[in-house]
Amino acid sequence: MKTMIGFLGLWLLVAQSVQAQSNASFKKEIDAFVQKDVEQMPPKDAILFVGSSSFRKWTDVDKYFPGYTIINRGFGGSQLSNLIFYADKIIYPYQPKQVIIYCGENDFDYDRAVSADTVFERFHTLFNNIRHHLPNTTIGFVSIKFSPSRTYAWDKVKKTNSLVMKFLKKQKNAAYIDITKDMFDADGKAITTIYEADQLHLKPAGYKIWQKHIQPYLLK
Repeated sequence: MKTMIGFLGLWLLVAQSVQAQSNASFKKEIDAFVQKDVEQMPPKDAILFVGSSSFRKWTDVDKYFPGYTIINRGFGGSQLSNLIFYADKIIYPYQPKQVIIYCGENDFDYDRAVSADTVFERFHTLFNNIRHHLPNTTIGFVSIKFSPSRTYAWDKVKKTNSLVMKFLKKQKNAAYIDITKDMFDADGKAITTIYEADQLHLKPAGYKIWQKHIQPYLLK
């Protein structure tokens, strides 16, 4: 019994160390956001896009949504746990009227043994934290996309998306935004031409699909 308790304690320490290293790896990017805010704080009641590289690389996102004030705080490689850790720097201070989240895809790449239920619980935690700090803010979750270079994760991604969708349907001022269906053709095959050469990140044609499905959910 003591051996088992000792093993569990060691595992927890290792897991905490790995997570701390993960968070630390983004410090430079987060510090850059903070410095940018010091120089000029974005207006309150804007729409905040936060998440991983699919948002970070969407550098002209405001051009896809004219008439909306958008803050982009995507940082490449981030997992949901990183968003939770840095929320006090890149979510709460802006007091946005709406938070649009794209994250979770990297969770399956950094730990290929991670379950869909675990990734959903990470989102659940993030959602609850945002609700606690910003009770009047609307929250939208952009479905985790299929990436041809990460086909190994697709079954778990689909389950996670399903869990998030079912959860958000029961929440007020929340939406599940499905961008996946139009990223496949009529035969159910991925449209690979909308991806960059890495078959992971999107070309403008891919973002046009996202625009089509995200815009109806944005608050004026």
